[in-house]
Parts: sequence; C-alpha cells; structure tokens
Amino acid sequence: MIVQHNITAMNANRMLGLTTGSLSKSTEKLSSGYRINRAADDAAGLSISEKMRKQIRGLDRASTNAEDGISAVQTAEGALTEVHSMLQRMNELAVQASNGTMSEDDRQAVQDEIDKLVDEVDRVAETTKFNETYLLKGDPESKTTTYEAKYKTPLSTTISLKTGGTDLYAPGNTTKITAADIDKYVEVDDAGNLKYKEGKVLYKTAGTPTDAVGAQDQNNRATEAELKNTFELATTGVYTDVALTKIATDEDIKNAFDTTTGQYTTKLYQKDKNGTEKEIGEDYIDKYVNVTATTKANPLEFNLHVGAESDDANKIKVEIKAMSANGIGVDVLKGAGMKTEDSATAAIDIIGKAISAVSSQRSALGATQNRLEHTIANLDNVVENTTSAESRIRDTDMAEEMVAYSKNSILQQAGQSMLAQANQANQGVLSLLQ
Repeated sequence: MIVQHNITAMNANRMLGLTTGSLSKSTEKLSSGYRINRAADDAAGLSISEKMRKQIRGLDRASTNAEDGISAVQTAEGALTEVHSMLQRMNELAVQASNGTMSEDDRQAVQDEIDKLVDEVDRVAETTKFNETYLLKGDPESKTTTYEAKYKTPLSTTISLKTGGTDLYAPGNTTKITAADIDKYVEVDDAGNLKYKEGKVLYKTAGTPTDAVGAQDQNNRATEAELKNTFELATTGVYTDVALTKIATDEDIKNAFDTTTGQYTTKLYQKDKNGTEKEIGEDYIDKYVNVTATTKANPLEFNLHVGAESDDANKIKVEIKAMSANGIGVDVLKGAGMKTEDSATAAIDIIGKAISAVSSQRSALGATQNRLEHTIANLDNVVENTTSAESRIRDTDMAEEMVAYSKNSILQQAGQSMLAQANQANQGVLSLLQ
C-alpha cells in the first residue's frame, strides 16, 4: 500500500475532468442552439457555414434591392399614366381643332388648354423622383445633340408648257391647250413623273367643231410617255445625280447630313448660274436646306444589384427615357400648334408619336417589374434552401445533444462519487500505523 500517489483518485479525477468538459460543451450547445460555437467545435464546418451565411445575407439584401427597384419602377410608371391621360386629351383637342367649323376664338381656347397640358407634362417630368433620383428627366449629366436636314420650303413640282414643245388638244377642241388648262388634265405622280388625271386624255391633232371624234381617233391620243414632249417639270429642290434626273426626296435630304455633327456628307446636284449641272458645295447647300439641331437628355440608367456576388450577371439595368414635353416631342405644340386647321391636323400625328413613345416606355417599365418579381421569388427560394443547408451544419440537434448531456451528467455524478471513494481508499494505511 502506498500513500505518496493515489493512482485511483488521479484516474477518477482525470475522467471526471473529461466528463465535466463534455458536459460543459453540451450545456453550451443546448443553451446557444448552435452545434458550432467556436472554430474548435468543427473547423471545416465553420468555414462552410460562414460562406453560406455570406451568401444568405447577400441574397436577402439583393431581394430587398429588387423590391426597391420595383418601387422606383412603379413610381415612374404611375406618373406616366397621367402623362398618357394628358396626351389623350391633347389628341382629342387636336382632332377638334382640325375641323373647319372652328372659329378663331375657338382655336385660341383650344390652344390655351394645349399650352397648360404641355406645361403639366413638363412639371410631371421635372418633379417625379424616387429617393432623390428624378426618374423622368433623363440623365442630368448627359445630353445628345442630333441634327436633321429638311428642305427650306416643302418639296414641290410645278408643271409648265415646254417652249417649242408639241401642241396638244383637248377632246373636241381646235385650239391647243394653254397653261391655264394644265391642272385640268395632267399631274405629277409620287415618283415625280407626269401622268393624266383620272378620266382625262389629250390629242396630238385638233378636233372638228361638230364631231369630237373625227380626226381625234385612238391613234392620235398622246401617251403618258409623250406628255414630256409638251410639258416640263420644275422643282425647288436638288437632285441625287449629276444628270438631274432624280429629285432628292425629303429622306434623301435627311440622309445627306450626318445626324451627329450636322455636316453635309452626301453629294447633291443642281445647276449653277451658268446652267451647268454641278455638285452643290457646303457653301451653297443652305440655299435649299435647313439643318436643325435638337438637344435632348440621354435616358436615365441605373443598375439593380440582385445577387450575392459581384458578377455583372447579377445586375439588372433600368433605362427610362426623358419624358418631358421636349423628350416626347409635344413641346412644338405650345404657342401656335392649334392656331390653324393645317397645324392642328399635323398635331394629330405629333401627339400620336408621343403616345407611342410613352406607351413604349411604360411597357418597358412593366416588363422590368415583372422580371424583378420573378427575381425576388427566385432569391427567396435560394435563401430558404441555403439557410436549410447551413442549419444542418451549424445548428444543434437538440434531441441528440440532450442524450449526450444526460449521459455526461450521470457520468459526472458517478465520477464525483468514485473520486470520493478513491480518496477514502488510503485510509486503511492508518490501521497499520496504530
């Protein structure tokens, strides 16, 4: 028997220490609800869990970002609803002002309302904002100037009698037609060629006073191709070829100038002062053409970040064009857009294009909102599944841990009892010393 070292008590104490440590960990897990409270509990599991937590919290924030985006889109689209209503009223007024029964005072009353509606379209564009961002003004830092070329006077073709040309006669007439008769019999088609007016015909020989057919039989009718021997066309415009055979249309004029710089880029032709066909130079083209510069704000663009990572694929771009009166083209109606029947009729097309522009923008915003709603549904689904996976790694299985806690609690009590017994075992030595 020995007294210097109580090996039994040492063993019982060591085991009690292990049990107490395990019981302490079980208590910590049960009280916190987490299986991993420190890296030592599960180093690999902690690393995986934190990576999942990053994704979960990032996706939660991304879902909120998308909801904020829907709010911004709804704000813009709601404002455009009122712009649409105003444009429909403007169209109604334009159709009314196009009627010939309107008096001057009536047209002024219509114009006054049009002016107020144009001002309100601008006010809506100027004041609609979401979180200090103006949604309908376009990009305040970026503007684009475009140039459009048009004939100074509307392109028109006049018909006159050619000097020394072939004489033509109306049915039954013995005298040749004069300049006053031109509009009765011939006109210019859309391609710029001479043609008969519907139901009209001219003859190359005079008729007899008593018989309109007589010498004017079918063989003496002038064909449309032969009309050019009697008539000639004169235009105020320019030509696309040096032979001056094809008059430049409004579209040709538009395409002859660079829309971004306003520079004259395509060759056009006309006769010079000596009657020689020549290309028109930059210093002379403005005799026929006006180039108008229009400056508009570029569309407002912003990105909604709808993912947990930095990939560009996690960004949804929202683009909203400038919806001011200038942006949709109805600013030109202010002041005199309804003062005459012709201007009011032209306004119908201008308003129609504005309605189409607003409709297009509202459609784009609606499509964006639908996309964002699908994005939110997907994000929430991913968050739910990822949270479930993270829970399996990090959360405590309460039932399992309670079994371990109960076991360790019993072992702790047994260890304490055995330590007490081991400490009493050496008491027998005292009997030897008596």
